[in-house]
Amino acid sequence: SQSQDERYAFIAEWYDPNASLFRRYELLYYPKDSSIEMYDVKNRRTFLRRTKYESLHLEDLYVGSKVTVFSRHLTIVDYGNLYTSRKLGSRKERTLALIKPDGMRKIGELFDIIINAGLTITKAKMMLLSRKEAADFYADHRTKPYYHELLQLIMSGPILAMELLGDDAVSKWRAIVGPANPTTTESDTLDSISESFGHFGLRDAAHGPDSVASAAKELELFFPSSGGRGPVNSAKFTNCTCCIIKPHAVNEGLAGKIIKAILKEGFEISALQMFNMERTNVEEFYEIYKGVVPEYLEMVSELCSGPCIAMEIRQFDPSKVFRDFCGPSDPALARHLRPGTLRAVFGKDKIQNAVHCTDLPEDGLLEVRLARQTCSH
Repeated sequence: SQSQDERYAFIAEWYDPNASLFRRYELLYYPKDSSIEMYDVKNRRTFLRRTKYESLHLEDLYVGSKVTVFSRHLTIVDYGNLYTSRKLGSRKERTLALIKPDGMRKIGELFDIIINAGLTITKAKMMLLSRKEAADFYADHRTKPYYHELLQLIMSGPILAMELLGDDAVSKWRAIVGPANPTTTESDTLDSISESFGHFGLRDAAHGPDSVASAAKELELFFPSSGGRGPVNSAKFTNCTCCIIKPHAVNEGLAGKIIKAILKEGFEISALQMFNMERTNVEEFYEIYKGVVPEYLEMVSELCSGPCIAMEIRQFDPSKVFRDFCGPSDPALARHLRPGTLRAVFGKDKIQNAVHCTDLPEDGLLEVRLARQTCSH
């Protein structure tokens, strides 16, 4: 039914490392034959003539998404015209997924459930709430008899706040969380979290807002759009090491499986945050490999190619070393020598080897701190 010349227009930004500035393009997408063209906005000239580009799909194109076009990493910052904004702008909703302290040991499974539901995690941060933040969050429950119990529970340990994006994200996530009160008939909430994890006493382990309006209000508490910091992250900075799930693994939907494997092995994840790292920060982060590892430049490109997930890992058993659990940096070698390690199971090649982990024990703390500083809000 698509007309021959139907096209969608977007405004995309690309960071030009040579000039150290952002360049803006109009990106046109033609669904009929999956072709694209690009115009340089500032210089008002064609940057890319209409070309078939199979690896880009219409569902990848929405404000806030990151796409790669001929190895340039573009961020879509706006719709290019009213037609595109009307046709595509309404279908995507954002909602808050909140995992409470009693649900934290199941975050790997929850990541998988979210991804399998076709939702995209666009922000994630493990946080500790102050009493004021907890009270702001539960403002509507102030008169309820169980109000103080609610505050105590949500302040009893780290929580994981996530922004989810997708078609009907609000109702989809609500359905996954399941009914708040046990009396509701369970039949309409198949596969809901309260059913799947019910026997863990996890009935209330997760929260989802009930409308687009309350989703926007609640997201603002955890991820302030004003650029404010929001609640403090849960990093402990003691006997810890740094692990980063690389963008290719996040993109392939492997984050939940990697997190599950880490927890199952007996390590603790004491902090977690999703970042989009800028190239200059990645170069600084990988500085120790410069001139040492021939793949240095490719490693840098991979780590800033999309969102990554940085985690603070704590190990209490001295015989269990997290670096050993990650395995050799070349997955082919890892599969041969240490088949059970993270890179053997989830890695593809030396660049796309699923996780970065601290190589030297004394760098662990340094990297955890650096990853925190480089987060671009």
